[in-house]
Amino acid sequence: MTDQRTSPGAADADLWSTVDALWTWLEAGRPVDGPEALLLRMLKLSEEVGEVAQAVIGATGQNPRKGVSHSWEDVESELCDVVITALVALRTLTPQAREVFTRHLARVTERSLGTTAP
Repeated sequence: MTDQRTSPGAADADLWSTVDALWTWLEAGRPVDGPEALLLRMLKLSEEVGEVAQAVIGATGQNPRKGVSHSWEDVESELCDVVITALVALRTLTPQAREVFTRHLARVTERSLGTTAP
């Protein structure tokens, strides 16, 4: 079987191209302008994190009224939504989102693992 994953550099470029495209799409259709638009973009993160919590509760059956209502695949999907929303929010704050994220990831990696990110 062959490995069909793209190289890390290509995947990174695709990720940030997609983040830029999503940001552009959201900017074109936003119903609110000014500081409120920025605040709403940041608040979207809380909504997505709440959906992760809802999926975890559903996957573990912790709501006696609903029982097991979600799968762990649902949790994975909701976590991906959090990551996407966070990257678009970062792009909303700065056109240099890729560089800002890369620098921050390197600092966290150094602090946590004692090495720089690969």
